[in-house]
Amino acid sequence: MLTGLDMLDMTGSVIPVFLIVVLGIIGISAFSGVYRWLKDNKQPVLTVLTTVTSKRTVVSYRQSSDSDSHRSVTRYYVTFEVESGDRLEFEVHGDEYGQTAEGDQGNLTFQGSRYLGFRRHMHGYVRNYPDIHRSH
Repeated sequence: MLTGLDMLDMTGSVIPVFLIVVLGIIGISAFSGVYRWLKDNKQPVLTVLTTVTSKRTVVSYRQSSDSDSHRSVTRYYVTFEVESGDRLEFEVHGDEYGQTAEGDQGNLTFQGSRYLGFRRHMHGYVRNYPDIHRSH
């Protein structure tokens, strides 16, 4: 059976180990983010012809423990297929998500894993406006 002094000694050795593990996890996460940012910056900016093949959302819910407030965060993803058949998925803003549809074709611009934009081709869509300046 542990006495009060033995428990204090055990706590004194467990807390620093726990603290080192937590700081290590935070350090690895920070290093991973910086590494990805540096790697993306070294990649060329590419613009390729693509087709939107799918769209998806991920909704995260959070509830504050000290109040009755609820919060949700929605992340939007679009998958593009390039001419070689490879598929690339990028997180996009909600307004861009709403403006794209499966089957849309256009130019995807990206740098490494960083999404820079999608410009949809408007082929096959013609507006016919009456020519109000035409004489009879």
